[in-house]
Amino acid sequence: MSISFQKLFFAIATVIAIFAILILARTILIPLGFALLISFILYPLAKKLEIWGINKMFAAFLSMLAMILIIGGGIFFFLSQITNLPNELSDFQDKIMGLLRDIIVYINNHFDLETDLEQDYIIEQLKEWFKNVAFPVAENTFYTTTSFLAGLLATIVYTFLLLIYRTGLTNAFIKFSPVDKREIALNMFKKVQKVGQKYLSGMILLIIILGLANSIGLWIIGVDSPFLFGFLAAAMSIIPYVGTTLGASIPVLYAFMSHDSLWIPFAVAVLFWAIQLIESNFLSPKVVGSSLQINALAAILSLLIGASVWGIAGMILFLPFVAMLKVICEEFESLKPIALLIGSQEDDNKEKKEKSIQSSFVKIKNKISKLNIKPKK
Repeated sequence: MSISFQKLFFAIATVIAIFAILILARTILIPLGFALLISFILYPLAKKLEIWGINKMFAAFLSMLAMILIIGGGIFFFLSQITNLPNELSDFQDKIMGLLRDIIVYINNHFDLETDLEQDYIIEQLKEWFKNVAFPVAENTFYTTTSFLAGLLATIVYTFLLLIYRTGLTNAFIKFSPVDKREIALNMFKKVQKVGQKYLSGMILLIIILGLANSIGLWIIGVDSPFLFGFLAAAMSIIPYVGTTLGASIPVLYAFMSHDSLWIPFAVAVLFWAIQLIESNFLSPKVVGSSLQINALAAILSLLIGASVWGIAGMILFLPFVAMLKVICEEFESLKPIALLIGSQEDDNKEKKEKSIQSSFVKIKNKISKLNIKPKK
């Protein structure tokens, strides 16, 4: 089998062009990607409101308002706990300084150094280092917050417009297909929408379950602000594979800094280890995994590529988009090899079993119909 140089060149050039567009247009595409997923999950609500006789634009507005109220209610619930964090962070700094003084005293008493470590000098140098680091961090935080708010506003606008013009956009894309293939194209769009809807609704359900489990566990252990840290750790699970570990590190570090006893951070670490074990082996495969239907290699590659192209947003978005790409590739004969590369072997076996069961039922039905045929007299 020989591959022409021209085809190879065009394939490589196409891949490079796609990545260039993704990187250069990230400020537009990232909010659009989030808006697409959100519109998938708000679509059933907007459609239901339209069936009740509400105008399409007002139905989209009410759907968006319901989402904003739910998110705003969650933020309001945690607001009192968030406002206490700055005071606790100042206590953390005092605790770090006290711990450092104890370490310096221990080193001076137990190690034979030519000159003892100067406690005041080291503390002053550390404070100066904190000041030098704090200003760039604060400046970067301001820039990040501004970019986040701009992206959030763009996402809200895109979602609203997608809900309003969804019918026209779908019809426009379908018209690119030949007339005899338009029914197939419409079914493909419905499958893509279903994948996005199932993934996002599954993630929301997973975050609620994990948040409640984390919060109850932290409350039993005796950690302050258990619901804040419990749901914060759960929300990090939206980042595949690494999100749960990153989310667990925050309450563990907080427990270590806010309690003198070591058993509390140890108990928090054990709690999150047990919850992650249940989540990775039972909850995620049942709640989210069934909607993706992609293999581990494709998932890890999509995670790494998404991180390199769009950062954290890419880690969140690329996984469901790869699952949607698999659905699209399955509808085209020339792209089915890509769908096989992305899909999991378990799904292929499941599909074969379903086809085998269907064929068995057809055979049984045919045999029964033959037995019921009586010869004419």
